[in-house]
Amino acid sequence: MSQKADTSHPLYGANLATLWSVWRKADGLSPDRRQHMRGAFGAALGRLPFSLVERAYVAVKRHQAKKAPAPIFILGHWRSGTTHLYNVLSKSDRFGYVSPFATALPWDFLLLGRALAPLLTKKLPEHRYIDKVQVNADSPQEDEIALANMTPLSFYHGLYFPKQFDHYFQRGVFFDHTNATDIAQWQRDLRYLYDKLALAQPGRRLLIKNPVYTARPAMLRTMWPDAKFIHIHRNPVKVFLSMRNFYTALFAQFALQDWSHVDIDRVVLETYARMMGNLRAETKDLAKNQFVELSFDNFQSDPMAQIERIYDLLDLPDLDADRPVFEGYLESVRDYRKNSFTASDEAKEKVATHWGEFIRHWGYEDQI
Repeated sequence: MSQKADTSHPLYGANLATLWSVWRKADGLSPDRRQHMRGAFGAALGRLPFSLVERAYVAVKRHQAKKAPAPIFILGHWRSGTTHLYNVLSKSDRFGYVSPFATALPWDFLLLGRALAPLLTKKLPEHRYIDKVQVNADSPQEDEIALANMTPLSFYHGLYFPKQFDHYFQRGVFFDHTNATDIAQWQRDLRYLYDKLALAQPGRRLLIKNPVYTARPAMLRTMWPDAKFIHIHRNPVKVFLSMRNFYTALFAQFALQDWSHVDIDRVVLETYARMMGNLRAETKDLAKNQFVELSFDNFQSDPMAQIERIYDLLDLPDLDADRPVFEGYLESVRDYRKNSFTASDEAKEKVATHWGEFIRHWGYEDQI
């Protein structure tokens, strides 16, 4: 296994309680990666006074803030086009989103993060590790890395500590073997993060993209009964091939332990089927103005037609005002080229065997 040395790690933004929880279960770190854990603890200690001040600040501001509308969640298995959809819709001034600074410093982004913004901007990667999508100071991010810095209940800890991959993955995605107390704490942390995002972007409705939530819309609905959901799906063979690259790239970048024992194909095949089963079961009774579904192919071929459909079905206002910014962004990425992978007969057979139900449901039979 080869790993790329780096001077930072996502855990540098974690609080002490989360770091202690995951470190004491880690069962040793690779010698060339131990500095990341030392650095994470040092960063958490150094930020502690600022974190406490921000907690006090947020406590006051949360009490004063007006109740924000329920979020809009973009759902879809990883590598299904969720990022592209998120990047486009987030260009509207009516939507708030998770910034890179909120992702890196969820406990500190309102005060310390704002002060350090020029330095943090310089440290942003040029593009995502799994593809060539650019990362800028205003690039919307998933909230999962932020949550991994706030709670042990995140699948990202399985990427960081792959000796415990199945434990962290099943808990972090499906809440398996997780008690009610841990889930309630995760929900409090999630609300806390979203309240902070609302304070940073007042008057905007939060637009949240996180593939993990595709496995648990029912829980999100209990937390926000008026939430709206956009599900984007893609040719399952392309998803499967891209997911192999997804895990290989993220393990190589973030794993603090050897990850060669992880059966990536098994993880992808089992997760997709279970996640999509949950999604279909837990959204089938949603009101028409709360759930819309689209294919990545249709979004790629005629994005504005699909955006019009989203606005229409979800009863979102003022598309005419948003249209110019959407069209401007789409023109700016018109020449972007996605990763391309060749499907072997074996890969096609695996997908057809394990995901046949969903291939038929979304009409991908002719593309397998």
